[in-house]
Amino acid sequence: MTDNTESIILEHLKAIRNDLGTLKEDSTFMKARLSSIEHQLAGVHTDLAAINARLDSHDKRFERVERRLELTSA
Repeated sequence: MTDNTESIILEHLKAIRNDLGTLKEDSTFMKARLSSIEHQLAGVHTDLAAINARLDSHDKRFERVERRLELTSA
């Protein structure tokens, strides 16, 4: 009886070890994907900052043009 119980326990432990190995691989893969997403998001933030800077520059230029053409009220 104990040999049978030990073999069942060993089978379960082997299955658990196999499942843990799979989970470790999945975890590593998910970490790599998350890191990639974070890098892409950082790039988006950088692009948005550049776009906002350009829009600010255009706003200043439009204000100057409007003042020169006297299109705005004092």
